[in-house]
Parts: sequence; structure tokens; C-alpha cells
Amino acid sequence: MIQEKVEQKLREALAPAHLEVVNESFMHKVPKGAETHFKVVVVSERFEGLSSVKRHQLVYGVLADEMKTKPGIHALAITSRTPAEWAASPEANVSPKCQNAR
Repeated sequence: MIQEKVEQKLREALAPAHLEVVNESFMHKVPKGAETHFKVVVVSERFEGLSSVKRHQLVYGVLADEMKTKPGIHALAITSRTPAEWAASPEANVSPKCQNAR
């Protein structure tokens, strides 16, 4: 299962204080049971001092294999925060709406 692999890899690489991995594939025009569209919320000290672009690059790097393989991750919405940022604002970014939604 891709979702479980994503959770495992992010836990191992980033030692998150908080992690959410949500399969949002049902919101898109994909086959039932697909695992192609995900939202991840990662709170990690590893993000300290990094720009949001660098944080996202770090997450994409961890999940590179899942992004390349077919079927694999087609879309990834990322909320990346430090523990202090999450404590100040514990809300994830809202995933964009799909133009071809069901």
C-alpha cells in the first residue's frame, strides 16, 4: 500500500513530531481504490531554518521512488512546519480542488 510506505519513509527520514498522510484520491477522477493523490502534514525539527521550497524538496526527495513509479503518487499537497510553527498554527493547508473531480 502506497500510503503505508509514505508514512514509513517520512517517519524514518524526518522523525516527525506530527505526521498525517491522507489519501485524497477519492476527490479526483481516478479508479476506485487508487492511491495517487495525497496530502501530507509533516512537523519536524529537520525543517528548522529551511525555506518552504527546501522543505518540500526534502519531502519530495524522501518520496522520490513513489513519485517515479507507475502507478505511484501523481499529486502531493504538503504542509511542512517546525514544531514551533505548528504549535503557533496547528492547521494544515487546504488541498486544491480538482477540475476533473467526481
